[in-house]
Amino acid sequence: MIEKLISPGDKLEMKSIVKVVLPDGTEGVKTYKTSVFDVLDDGRLEIVMPTEQAKLVLLPVDGEYDVCFFSHSGMYRADVRIVDRQKINGTYVLGAEIISSLRKFQKKEYYRFNCVLEMTVRELTQQEADTLEKGSVNLTARTDMIRGVIVDISGGGTRFVTRQRFHEGSHVLMRFSLPAANREKPFLLAAKVVLSKEIENRPQEYENRAKFEFMDNAVREEIIKYIFDAERKNRKMVKVVESYDN
Repeated sequence: MIEKLISPGDKLEMKSIVKVVLPDGTEGVKTYKTSVFDVLDDGRLEIVMPTEQAKLVLLPVDGEYDVCFFSHSGMYRADVRIVDRQKINGTYVLGAEIISSLRKFQKKEYYRFNCVLEMTVRELTQQEADTLEKGSVNLTARTDMIRGVIVDISGGGTRFVTRQRFHEGSHVLMRFSLPAANREKPFLLAAKVVLSKEIENRPQEYENRAKFEFMDNAVREEIIKYIFDAERKNRKMVKVVESYDN
């Protein structure tokens, strides 16, 4: 099955699942860019050993990584474990086994992650929206922002609940925080409201859907990383529960 999706030569990015010590002395997640060397009959992979500053990076055996494959049929993600290191025909390679499902990752269709996150939000004035589109305004939080709850989030947008209805097509400013490296990282983002409707049997409570706009790609990647980290933790918790049940 995997050989139909992943082929030798496909580019990939490996992100360490556990935190490592970065060159500046802080802890964080390290990313390595490399490629697939071969796909074996038993479903295991051989990955070209990554390099940094022209030096081989000897990733540890039994180390686990979140890998994004850029294949001929699209982008896929999976958790892999390094099982050995060897040299094949002059190329240093990592033997790896996939330890999760191989998931299709659409670049334009962001996965929505269910969550419960406190946030505040306000509708932008037309003048703010116009200047924001030109990239010439520095948005700031204000005391008149109302409280709400984010109930799902993706790299492309969010769904949130408030006690105020917003005009569809309007722009809003959202403030919330996401866990990152043992701390809460604040976000202040603009979004366009695509839906705002009263929730059935919940008077004066509104479900809102909004698409992030004018967002830096680095910020988008931070949100996507939070989603995949949280999803991985959830999968591990499910495995633990299943092991107790058995």
